[in-house]
Amino acid sequence: MRVLYIDIDSLRPDHLGCYGYHRRTSPNIDALAQRGVRLDNCYATDVPCLPSRTALFSGRFGIHTGVINHGGAAADPFIEGTGRQFKSTLGRTSWMACLRQAGLRTVTVSPFGERHAAWHWYANFNEIYNTGRSGGERADEVTPVALDWLARNAGQDNWFLHVNLWDPHTPYRTPEAYGEPFRDEPLPAWLTEEVRRQHWAGVGPHSAREILGYDSRPNPRLPRQPGEAASMADVRRVFDGYDTGVRYADDHVGRLLNALADQGVLDDTAIFLSSDHGECLGELNIYGDHQTADEFTTHVPGILCWPGVTDTQQGRVDPGLHYAPDVAATLIELAGGKVPAIWDGASFAPSFREGRAGGRDYLVVSQGAWACQRSVRFDHYLFMRSYHDGYHGFPAHLLFDLAADPHEQHDLAPDRPDLVGAALTMLDTWYGQMMTTATHGQDPMWTVIQEGGPLHTRGHLPAYVERLRATGRTAWADRLAAAHAKEL
Repeated sequence: MRVLYIDIDSLRPDHLGCYGYHRRTSPNIDALAQRGVRLDNCYATDVPCLPSRTALFSGRFGIHTGVINHGGAAADPFIEGTGRQFKSTLGRTSWMACLRQAGLRTVTVSPFGERHAAWHWYANFNEIYNTGRSGGERADEVTPVALDWLARNAGQDNWFLHVNLWDPHTPYRTPEAYGEPFRDEPLPAWLTEEVRRQHWAGVGPHSAREILGYDSRPNPRLPRQPGEAASMADVRRVFDGYDTGVRYADDHVGRLLNALADQGVLDDTAIFLSSDHGECLGELNIYGDHQTADEFTTHVPGILCWPGVTDTQQGRVDPGLHYAPDVAATLIELAGGKVPAIWDGASFAPSFREGRAGGRDYLVVSQGAWACQRSVRFDHYLFMRSYHDGYHGFPAHLLFDLAADPHEQHDLAPDRPDLVGAALTMLDTWYGQMMTTATHGQDPMWTVIQEGGPLHTRGHLPAYVERLRATGRTAWADRLAAAHAKEL
């Protein structure tokens, strides 16, 4: 068995043609989806980057691993203590450990471990190729390493190759020579001038006035990356910068698939394409970042081709609710391995083999690096519970009808206490299950809050309040100062 996992950072599904996007961002990915099965509702359990890949590669939710933040105590896994064996639990039960036990040679082409000092993430890779720029790489700096490995090894059997592309991630850095492929194509219709003006009066890191974080200073070396959304022309630069990054990554997906074809093993290679998280592109007044446990940050693409399984299911769509670690568990089982009992990820291989829709009744997803939130995805709703608003001024409860309001513009929480109550019950049930099965008694969400909040907000509030006052947003400055008095 050969398995290629293409991991494109910050890739949101609805900006791919196979998920219905109107721009031609992804011809190679679209063709791959036609060869296999597309998961319509696949979600990262914990976002953003470090929590997400920790959960995926360990098979366990952040509340169980301890990793939900980008810094502080909740950026490293819980210490096992006196019960630790010669090999740690991660060393024995990680995704790569399970694949190795199934007979696969495991390889990664990625700088991710170094980017986040995520040394635990390397567990049980046989070969590690660090492309060396801590996530600042373009695809043309990553793909040659993967192509070289494939040239030497694709014809062999029993390997798993993880290739990590970064091009949709801000700052947008596709080479200028690549041109402007979407210059004349319309923007998504929902983000109008009226919406932009509402955002301009709003607040928060990576909001319309602070697209690069907490200020609007552009980097002249990054001409595709605007610093603010002062006009619809700036909004276009955001969308064009992101979509061009997607298209550039897609070109390199094509190169990887062509390399398999040239080696004569494309039809004999299982391929999984996904992402660590999605991206807000104006939703919730966040432009080009992944700061919330909302639909667009937690929803990831999932395209899976498996020889002997999807050959008769080409183009099928699975509408079920799946966690990303559920897909990892499914790959273990399809490869002939065994999913450890400690995993939170659950295989849906039986339904997948039979071409049936699988999935869970509801999902709980979390954010702990930019805000502190847990959300419930159920039916066609998303309920968000905020414990720290990340300086966006979110209320404690938000509820969105994703069918009627696909870009999270209308909060239904005040008008639908029945749905809020149902979601809170689901959240409470999940929490009880998680803490009952936890190996440590501390919920890392409260660790983050007790440390002073998410890493990316710590220490920023005093200067940001001054900026808000200087830019005519005094009411917001007063509101944030009152809500986070301990942080001033």
